[in-house]
Amino acid sequence: MARPEKFRLGDLLVQKSCITLEQLEYVLSEQKRSGRKFGRLVVELGYTTDEAVARAIASQIGGEFVDLHKVRVGAAMQSLIPETLARRLRLIAVEDRGASVLVGFADPGNLLAYDEAVRVLNRPVDIAVVVESALRDALDAVYRDSGKVNSIVDELNTELGTGELDLGELGALTGSEDAPVVRLIESIFEEARKLRASDIHIEPQERTVVVRFRIDGVLHRHMEASSRVASAVVLRLKLVAGLDISEKRLPQDGRFGVKIGGHPVDMRMSTLPTQYGECVVLRVLNQSSAVVTLNRLAMPKHILDGFRAAIARPNGIVLVTGPTGSGKTTTLYSALAELNTPDTKIITVEDPVEYRLPGINQVQVNEKIDLTFGRILRTCLRQDPDVILVGEMRDKETAEIGMRAAMTGHLVLSTLHTNDAISTPARLIDMGVARFMVAMSVHMILAQRLLRLMCEHCREPAELEPDQLTWLRLEAGSRADELVYRKARGCSRCNGSGYTGRRGVYEMLEMTRPLIEAANNEDPGVFVRAAREQMAGKTLRADAARLVMEGLTTAEEAMRVTFQIDD
Repeated sequence: MARPEKFRLGDLLVQKSCITLEQLEYVLSEQKRSGRKFGRLVVELGYTTDEAVARAIASQIGGEFVDLHKVRVGAAMQSLIPETLARRLRLIAVEDRGASVLVGFADPGNLLAYDEAVRVLNRPVDIAVVVESALRDALDAVYRDSGKVNSIVDELNTELGTGELDLGELGALTGSEDAPVVRLIESIFEEARKLRASDIHIEPQERTVVVRFRIDGVLHRHMEASSRVASAVVLRLKLVAGLDISEKRLPQDGRFGVKIGGHPVDMRMSTLPTQYGECVVLRVLNQSSAVVTLNRLAMPKHILDGFRAAIARPNGIVLVTGPTGSGKTTTLYSALAELNTPDTKIITVEDPVEYRLPGINQVQVNEKIDLTFGRILRTCLRQDPDVILVGEMRDKETAEIGMRAAMTGHLVLSTLHTNDAISTPARLIDMGVARFMVAMSVHMILAQRLLRLMCEHCREPAELEPDQLTWLRLEAGSRADELVYRKARGCSRCNGSGYTGRRGVYEMLEMTRPLIEAANNEDPGVFVRAAREQMAGKTLRADAARLVMEGLTTAEEAMRVTFQIDD
């Protein structure tokens, strides 16, 4: 595309009917008085919008208008134009077209910016006009702190040198708070907080180390560095977590607290020896996060009413089930927040304590000193509690103590890893708990998952795949043919994923008299058939289909999350 010509923005906006002559005269007088830019003033005065101005300019110069909030700019674009140049000249490489490059300009009238882009790219430039606020978001998403991270990695590689390092030398390199490895870890933590990551994975490969973030339940690649960096990073993390730095053959677990962006965060750390070194996973537990109330969990009304009725009982067990990362702990803490009154004594047994709740006695398991779930639970029963929360029923001893507590006048809340509500009693029996104890003590089972919500900024109408439409018809009936479905394309605001945030989907199984009798039957099929009949139309799949019908998530996401519990 040819070099753009100069033009008068005010005359152009009048010509395109974006503003009137009277408004033009007023903005010009304000510009003369304040010395501010015309384009900024005309938007701030409410005469038009940023997008209308950008579209008018694009039309005038024969370029394209690109809404960066609705277009995904790939990470590969950062290698075409240096970050410092992109930010200084207010431009971004949007698309590599082979013979040319589409470049978005916040100010296409800046001929210096155009000339610099042509010089750096050494290819013809196709001009796109973009809104400045969207450009800032896109630059942050594409470049993030890549320049900063790369410089730290280079500095660390220089310190590590080319020879073999022993443990003492590595310790010296990682001991100082100003050491490159410390700054690298801090930058990883800061980026994880910005992107709302729940887990950080540090995985050594043959020649590199890969860092990935789990965001909204899905892993995303964050960075890659030389494999030599992995040893220093893992050593520093083990030092902070108080682990044995000389032991690399066995898995280890630990935890430590840090401040990220002024917010206290607990990191739960797990190491695993692999072929190329120790793999580290850090679970990010934000201590400053407020406990969500039951009303904000967006449960369907019949489930919320049933759950509230179950936790209002003076005794029995209420179980919340689902895989790791499905929001079980958040649901239980929401229940505790509702039960936490001056006349109720609540004790929690957790590994680790994920939220701090005033007025509640919280105990953290410590296997190293034999402070186990079972030992704490036995002591808890002598502390005269009304409500006991057991972080997880992970073995027969913990489950049996919880059952006995429920049968002797205590309300017990806990979690269990099962695929759905119906399979939960069978899982407890498989752990070795007596069948009659399961039937008599468990009052309600709530199974849940978390579904990613579509990004509001880049969703657009879309056709369902045949298998998706068939699945939706099974759950929603003929209504599935009446709606206009949407799918998010991916943009800078959602990090190109098409999703932002998550919401729970639920199913509830209340242990009614017929189900108690069925649970006591030696044939597990009797209970399964009775439970399915009671839950007909109120399953996790049905609740996931409801979110699709409401336009909050995609059929693809609903099927992905509920596939493992499909018939």
